[in-house]
Amino acid sequence: MPTPLNRRQFLAAGAFALAAVGLTGCTATSRTTTFVSPGSAAVAAAEAKRRRTGTVLRRALSAEPVTLDLGGKTAKTWAYRGASAGTPLRGNVGDTLKVAFTNDLPDPSSVHWHGLALRNDMDGVPHLTQQAIQPGGTFDYEFTLPAPGTYWFHPHVGTQLDRGLHAPLIIDDPQERADYDREWIIVLDDWLDGITATPDEVLGELRRGMMDHGGSDMGAMRMGNTLMGATSPLLGGDAGDVYYPRYLINGRPANDPETFTAKPGERIRLRVINVGGDTAFRFGVVGHRLTITHTDGFPVQPAQAESVVLGMGERYDAILTAGDGAFAVIAEALGKQDQAFAVLRTGSGSVPTRNTKLPQTMPPATAGDLRAASTAALPTRTVDRTLVPKMTGSMGRYDWAINGTRMDMSAPLENALSIEQGERVALEFINSTNMWHPMHLHGHTYQHPAGGPRKDTSIVLPGKTLRVEFDADNPGRWLSHCHNVYHAEAGMMATIAYRAK
Repeated sequence: MPTPLNRRQFLAAGAFALAAVGLTGCTATSRTTTFVSPGSAAVAAAEAKRRRTGTVLRRALSAEPVTLDLGGKTAKTWAYRGASAGTPLRGNVGDTLKVAFTNDLPDPSSVHWHGLALRNDMDGVPHLTQQAIQPGGTFDYEFTLPAPGTYWFHPHVGTQLDRGLHAPLIIDDPQERADYDREWIIVLDDWLDGITATPDEVLGELRRGMMDHGGSDMGAMRMGNTLMGATSPLLGGDAGDVYYPRYLINGRPANDPETFTAKPGERIRLRVINVGGDTAFRFGVVGHRLTITHTDGFPVQPAQAESVVLGMGERYDAILTAGDGAFAVIAEALGKQDQAFAVLRTGSGSVPTRNTKLPQTMPPATAGDLRAASTAALPTRTVDRTLVPKMTGSMGRYDWAINGTRMDMSAPLENALSIEQGERVALEFINSTNMWHPMHLHGHTYQHPAGGPRKDTSIVLPGKTLRVEFDADNPGRWLSHCHNVYHAEAGMMATIAYRAK
C-alpha cells in the first residue's frame, strides 16, 4: 500500500542502432565483435585512476509508492526516500559514494547517475550494465565522484523517470572559490502521474498514434493526455506532445509555491535542473539578470542572460544578486501555455501572482551562446573516429529511432557501434525529424564546436546538425539517447561500446 505522505513530509524525509558514416580507421560492428564488459579489468583500471580523497560516504536510498499533496491535489506516485531537491546526495570530488539502494516498488527498477563519467558497472542501465533490481531487491552502488558539478539521478527502466523518481547529486570542489553567499537547488518538473494518468498510460496513447501537428498556429490543445499545436520558435516548431496538469519547482505547484529567502544584495548560486519528461523550460527570475557559470557541471566563461532554456536532462548554474522585495521565479513550459512558479523574497512587498510573466527583452541563453572555461576545454587533437547518429521518426507513427532502427533494450549490443579506448570521437547528431530532441551521452562529457561548452545533454533542433567531440577515456558499454522519456521508450536510443583488446 502507498505510504500516505504530504509533499512537505516527503521532502523532509529526504524524499538502435547507429549508422557509421565517415568513420576513420574502423569498420562497422560485426556479430563477432567483442566489447569491454561492465565488470572488466579495463573498467576497474579507469576507476582506479580517478582522483580519490579516501573519504567514503554511505547513504541509503529507496524507491517506494507514496502519496503526495500537490497544492491540494492528492497524487499517488513513486518517489525516492533518502534524497530530494531539499536534501540532495552530496560529496566532494574524489570521495567514494556508497549507496545502498532498495527497490520497494511493485516493478523492477535501477538508478542511473546522470552526467557522471563513472565506472560502467554502476551506470544503472538494465540489460546493458546491470540486471534490473527486482521488487524487494537491493543493489549497492559504489563509485568515485569523478568531477565537481550539478548532476542528478533517476531510473533507467521504462517511463519511471516521469514519476517522482529523481533527485540531485551535487559534487563539490573544496578548492573552488565560493564567490556567493547562498546556494539554491532548483528542480524543474512537469507532472501528471496520479492526477490525469500514469506515464505508462500516456506512452500507450502516444504509441496508438495521432496526426502530425508540428507548426500548427492554433495554440496547444489537449487531446486526452496528449497535446496538439504546442509550438515554440525557440525549439524550432513542435515543442512537445504530452499534457501536464502541473509544473513544479522543487516539488511544489504554482498555487503552493516554494519561497526562497535572502537578504538584498546577497549573491546567490542557482543550480537549475530540468528533470521533466517532455518539457523544455525557459527559466529566469523577474527583475534580475543571471550570470551563467556552468552547464551540465562544467564551467563556462561567465555570460549575462535574462533567462536560459533547459531541455530535459540539462543543468545550468548561475549567479544572481538579489534585489529588495518579492520577485517571481519562473520556468515557462515552452509551447505549452503554462509555467512553474516560485518566489524570491528579500524584504517587504506583495507576493507576485502566479500569472506573472517572465520578460523577454533579450534572447534567452542556450548552449550555443556559451564558451567553455579554459579549465574545461578539451585539448585540440585530431578526430580518430566519427559517428553519425541520425534522429528519425514522427509523431504520427511514433516510431522515434536512430537511423531508422528502434532500440531493443533486451538486446542492447545487437547493433552497437564500437570505439576504442584513447580515441578522439566526433558525434554528429543529425535531426531529420520535425521535433527537437535533447540528446544525452552516458559516461562522458563532450565539447560543443568552436570552443563551446562541455556537456552531456544538448538540444538538437529539427533539421539541424550538432557536431560534438569527446575523448574515449571511460571504457564500457554506454547509451546515447533522446532524453524525452517517451521518445527514448519508443526507440530513440543506441549503444556505443568500447571494443575489447
